[in-house]
Amino acid sequence: MSGRLLKKVLKEHEESKLQNHHDEEEEEEDEDEEQLGGSRGRSSINPFDLLNDGDEDPESEKVYRIAEIDDDEKKKKDEEADTVQPPSSKNKSKKKKKKKTKESRSNVVVKPEITLDETLEALSLGANSKQEEEVQETKPASSRPVLEIDPKYLNLENELRRMYGSKVVRSLESSSQSGGGGGGSSRQGRGGRRGVHHITKTVLITPMENWARWDRSFSMEFLETKDGYNYFRYTHSSSYEQAQRAFQAAQNLHDLNGVASVLINHPYHIDSLITMADYFKFAGDHQMSADAIGKCLYGLERAWHPMFTPFNGTSRLKYSHDANKPFFTALFAHMRNMDRRGCHRSALEVCKLLLSLDTDNPVGALFCVDYFALRAEEYAWLEEFSEEYQSENSLWLFPNFSYSLAIARVYLEKTEEASLDSSKSSSLDLMMQALKLHPTVLKKLVDKVPLKDQAWGKMLKHYYFRSDQSKNPSLDHLISIYVERNYLIWRLTDVQKLLKSAAELVIKQLDEKESDAEDFLSVKEEAFPAKHNEYSHLSIHDFSDSVPTLPPDNLQNFVADPRMGGGEQVAAGGGGGGHHQQQQAPPVRDVANRNPLAVFLESMLPWVNLGEGDDDDADHQPENNG
Repeated sequence: MSGRLLKKVLKEHEESKLQNHHDEEEEEEDEDEEQLGGSRGRSSINPFDLLNDGDEDPESEKVYRIAEIDDDEKKKKDEEADTVQPPSSKNKSKKKKKKKTKESRSNVVVKPEITLDETLEALSLGANSKQEEEVQETKPASSRPVLEIDPKYLNLENELRRMYGSKVVRSLESSSQSGGGGGGSSRQGRGGRRGVHHITKTVLITPMENWARWDRSFSMEFLETKDGYNYFRYTHSSSYEQAQRAFQAAQNLHDLNGVASVLINHPYHIDSLITMADYFKFAGDHQMSADAIGKCLYGLERAWHPMFTPFNGTSRLKYSHDANKPFFTALFAHMRNMDRRGCHRSALEVCKLLLSLDTDNPVGALFCVDYFALRAEEYAWLEEFSEEYQSENSLWLFPNFSYSLAIARVYLEKTEEASLDSSKSSSLDLMMQALKLHPTVLKKLVDKVPLKDQAWGKMLKHYYFRSDQSKNPSLDHLISIYVERNYLIWRLTDVQKLLKSAAELVIKQLDEKESDAEDFLSVKEEAFPAKHNEYSHLSIHDFSDSVPTLPPDNLQNFVADPRMGGGEQVAAGGGGGGHHQQQQAPPVRDVANRNPLAVFLESMLPWVNLGEGDDDDADHQPENNG
């Protein structure tokens, strides 16, 4: 059928309607415009439509006249609106009419008896229902939006700019790039002979331009969809497994040079990078340690599956798979590096990511998320998280949450004095509840903060606060983690006042009614069975603010080079300790056409000499000079 016939029919219908609503003078004007419009319409007709002129028949004319009657009411409204339009808008209205007639023609061909309004309504309902079905398919059965991650807060540089300004951050970045960290400018210039490549930007970390190209030595595979969550696992290539065997052999020998050799050929071998990060941390070079962790996260993110969307809380990466464990280790180390630099908002987002990837809390992120929320002043989020997060025990039973929720309520009361929800407990009530539930925290805080007021000594003489051990292995371990992680918060004056007032009231209540102590004791025994320590896999040191450093002599258990004569122990990296004399000077190694990171790692080893002379030896393994 030709669309030209439909246009003619609709024009005739339009003329009849206009003649019924206007006087004779307006009718004459409309007829003149009709003649002009007809000539314009003929000039704009597609020439290919003329091929269908011979196909027109009376049957088709009847069909389109049915459509004309069905759309009669809608055309009336459109024509009445057109009569009040200024002359400049007539062309636009004609275009709209052409578009509407085209839609009505398509509808008539399928179902001539359905009006245009009904068709559009049906299409609209169909689109909406389709979108709702897609949302229901992708949305988990028990969604937890409280764990959704905002990617903009994952960028460490963004938070540093908010705190110190862009100029300061740029100056620090330029100084670190021009310095010795990660390869100086001279080394980078010589390494440029290897060829310039584009470094792909990632969300978790900001990669450096001199990092090696992603070697695709490992990837991520999709496992299954369960309860609305997608489960994934990292997989290794054959070359990566070969590098893993070489790393394990070097690790068993405490051979740091062997670990560095693995990184020469496999710059994104995760376990080797984590080992070097630990070594730099113990040697006191925290910037290089953070760079090694950054390379881990860069490679791990580049390997993500296209369906892996960790920021909306619908993807799972179970820690029980051995291939997934390095990702958790690197994320936890990255979170600690952020905390060390004062970027608590970014550390909070990484902590939320750890919790969303595996709800079993394998690395203890649940026992530091409250600290980062308080330091980032996300008090309302902490309360919302404690209410929505699904756990075997209520979060307020854990030592860190029982005390942190009381502290959060202190600052929320200051900002919500006019609209304070009376249904929520006050900060004083929450602190009293925390002291009754975990009284051993008070003595540990007095010693760790420290709290030197004489009033604290008097409180600790009371039978309820006298001991710092609850004789419950699991609970004592969690309390030690909490005090080690959160003791800095208790140096705030407002928090100390609240703790002192709550402790005095608890002592007064217990003296009047000792049965309250027995009630809270039964609650603890039910929540934390005293058979064994369920959290022994969590190291208290991992939650500490202290910076670990070891003297050179103590690093002998961390790294040793068996190729050196007599099995001499390796001194600390960077020449920080006494070095041993050798019978023969090590050969000079050329750094041209080499991986900048591998060159730098070798420069940290005392038995490797990276001079400026030319050396054609391409062997990267250290020679045995014994």
